Amino acid sequence: MTVVVTGASGFVGGAVADRLRAEGVRVVGLSRREVAHSDHVRLDLSAPDAVARLRELPAVPDVIVHAAARAEPWGTAAQYREGTVATTAAVVRWAAASHPRPRLVHVSTASVLYSGRDRRGVPSDEDPGPRYVGGYARTKAEAERVVRSYPGEWVILRPRAVFGPGDTALLPRLLEAADRGRLPRFRRSPVSDLVFLDDLVDAVVEACGDASMARRTFGVAGPEAVDLQDVVGRVLAATGRAPSARAVPRWLAVAAAGAVERMWAVTRPGREPPITRYALLAYACSFTFDRAVEAPLLVGRTPVDEAIRRTVAALGTDTLRTP
Repeated sequence: MTVVVTGASGFVGGAVADRLRAEGVRVVGLSRREVAHSDHVRLDLSAPDAVARLRELPAVPDVIVHAAARAEPWGTAAQYREGTVATTAAVVRWAAASHPRPRLVHVSTASVLYSGRDRRGVPSDEDPGPRYVGGYARTKAEAERVVRSYPGEWVILRPRAVFGPGDTALLPRLLEAADRGRLPRFRRSPVSDLVFLDDLVDAVVEACGDASMARRTFGVAGPEAVDLQDVVGRVLAATGRAPSARAVPRWLAVAAAGAVERMWAVTRPGREPPITRYALLAYACSFTFDRAVEAPLLVGRTPVDEAIRRTVAALGTDTLRTP
């Protein structure tokens, strides 16, 4: 089997490519950045010639794992559309013109179902919108619609809050906010699904080969929902940091994040603020999937204690603090 993995230089795409290689699958990794693998092709999927470049690949794959997207919580509408929607459209155009048509496994996000409020027992395959928390969620929902237009087999995966060794987004931002004294503690702790990286990779590999998953959308979550502030507190303690001592109302923290965004847009345009409404709401709001037996939910096996231990163990020494 041959699998093309887009976003192969990223956190999720890189882990998927490594797992498939370890299982003896022929992998072709694609990304904007160079990667030290002989099977990697440097290719900007948002470029005008992207489809033509994809047609130059040595073989039509059996499966495409599409993990490329603009994952930053801050950016312009144009940046998100270029990094997420345009890249997906290029992959779909290429796949649709291929013979035979490969299966397309699209790594989306549970963020397409966020609404800026608590949500419990959310159906994994619920239609996204109409409200979105930021450009990332909005354009990931657009990308899903592009995938559903694909005439071949597709599978959409919606993981919630992916973390693990090699994380470059979720955990580093939490630790940086804690170091700056900007990580709030809320009076009512949210309950949330999380997913460990290895469990998401398991789900992707399953989606590559399970015929029953074709043309369906699945959530991806850990073994159980967790108290989010408790998990963050354990990560802080394991890295030598103390949690915030003062609890604040959620509305006040969200308002403060909005004020920071507006100030940054004027004083430091183009730079990511130290805190964003999207990141804060993802941390402050409860979000769990429906876990009924018949629900389209892929549940991981890694206990949260083990996931935290392995994640912290992989951190560089410069990330650890001495209490």
